[in-house]
Amino acid sequence: MPLISIKAEQIFSLFGLEITNSLILSLVVFLTFLIIAVKYYLDSQKKGKTTFFYFINFFLRSLHEIFFGVLGDKVEYFYPLLASFFLFILFQNWFGLLPGVGSLLIRVQAGGKHMMVPLLRGNDADLNTTLSLAIISVSLIQIFGIKYLGFRGYFRKFINFKNPIAFFTGILEIISEFSKVISFSFRLFGNIFAGEVLLTIMAFLVPILASFPFLLLEVFVGFIQALVFSMLTAVFLSVAISKEH
Repeated sequence: MPLISIKAEQIFSLFGLEITNSLILSLVVFLTFLIIAVKYYLDSQKKGKTTFFYFINFFLRSLHEIFFGVLGDKVEYFYPLLASFFLFILFQNWFGLLPGVGSLLIRVQAGGKHMMVPLLRGNDADLNTTLSLAIISVSLIQIFGIKYLGFRGYFRKFINFKNPIAFFTGILEIISEFSKVISFSFRLFGNIFAGEVLLTIMAFLVPILASFPFLLLEVFVGFIQALVFSMLTAVFLSVAISKEH
């Protein structure tokens, strides 16, 4: 049975930078995403549109409608950010389910010992990735809140000396903003990592097609987690840029 580790394993080092198995798969996903984006753009310039173009266009328009329900007329400004979150997380989740990811092992040296580790690992099953996404999301929420309401107007939501209740409510709101980082990162990491562990165990115990229903479930979970992360970002953005009543 492959080694199950919460920490992403280092495969090699490049100019002092640790290259982990999750980073390698992330680069594969990035290149795939880039190829799809370039092909979609080239197809959009043609007079005769391809089936590939219509499929991607339908998907992007559907995603736009979902975010429009939260942000209204401001969706045009925030759509590139929200769609990027959704597509990045979705691709990372689904690529982590491909055959060979987590099961293709190589021998590496760690701590003076030789051990077998997966060559590829789902990037969202690495807490470093989900924590980075959470920090980016929450930081941008604060930045856009200041952009739309001004520095004074935005922080008036958190620091209010009108009465003791408003003051302590503001303190709770500040704590809530910081807790979003933990909520975002551990929700995504926990669901994806737990799913990959489940698939690994099921494939080891009953290797003949028994894990297929769980694989379909994880495909659905991967989609839902990408949607939840991007939708929560949209909701928090909507709250951050709205004036206090």
